[in-house]
Amino acid sequence: MAKALALLSGGLDSTLAIRVIQEQGIEVIALNFVTVFCRCTSHGSCKLEAVKVSEKFGIPIKVINTTDRFLEIVKKPKHGYGKHMNPCIDCRINIFHAAGDYMREIGADFIITGEVLGQRPMSQRKEAMRIIDKEANLTGLVLRPLCAKHMEPTIPEKLGLVDREKLLQIRGRSRKEQIQLADVFEIKDYPCSAGGCLLTDPEFAHRMRDLIETSDADVNDVNLLKVGRHFKIDNTTKAIVGRNEAENERIAALFKSGDYLLNLIDVPGPITLLRGEITEEKIHTSARITARYGKSQFLPQTKVAVRKSNNGTPAKIMEIVPMTREEADVLMINKKNDFN
Repeated sequence: MAKALALLSGGLDSTLAIRVIQEQGIEVIALNFVTVFCRCTSHGSCKLEAVKVSEKFGIPIKVINTTDRFLEIVKKPKHGYGKHMNPCIDCRINIFHAAGDYMREIGADFIITGEVLGQRPMSQRKEAMRIIDKEANLTGLVLRPLCAKHMEPTIPEKLGLVDREKLLQIRGRSRKEQIQLADVFEIKDYPCSAGGCLLTDPEFAHRMRDLIETSDADVNDVNLLKVGRHFKIDNTTKAIVGRNEAENERIAALFKSGDYLLNLIDVPGPITLLRGEITEEKIHTSARITARYGKSQFLPQTKVAVRKSNNGTPAKIMEIVPMTREEADVLMINKKNDFN
């Protein structure tokens, strides 16, 4: 029996691709990739959907976190970015390369994906797919069941492991044919879309671009981009201000050596994390920003506690004038200010 390794995102397309191949009596094993940039994994949902699909179809699944390698790719992608900070071609090469290693490890004959020709403008063009397969050393070994009849026959098709006539010819961005196919296979609840990459979000992408241009970003820095309001004090220092209790807790949890934490004393308000090359002047500016987003914004003056540790050590108390909205907007990163 032929064996296929399926790249299972948890999205509808990859789910359908597995069913199309299973219909031919081919054994399928699933592989799921997650990174810090997956918009659906803040509570594990995408990973969970992939596991749910594998359980429903009775197939084993392996989950690989590729964050460290992918973060380096985001910093300097060989094939460039898409509309925002999404290095889609380099991302696919990275994933396919890892998938190729696992394919050989488990003795699978080929790889399948849920890709549809023309669905994504950067990575799902024929030329892009050819480059991805070649640079991942998988030429002829990646079968895309949903659009296979628009592509050249793959090795498993040529060897007779897969009946090409039973493959599909979906093309473009419409989801109509996939929804119809889901009805045929009695897939009732569609899992989250495979397009859940934070790097395609304009605001997050702007923050990410600023981060890699001004620092040697690590995973902690990227996680911090996901929460709060972000302010650029200067090219070396940023303040991140929580918008609610959950974000305050998350920001405090991401504290690391060298950071400062600020919070209001007498009125409810946010927690602010100050990171970078910190001076007294920058602490004062961050304290004023903190006061701007609490109820203290309506007071002529307020008190802000400043800590260089989150372990309960005594805080320095500053009495400051809250920043005005106009002053804060000038510093807010998602307002696309230019400090160069």
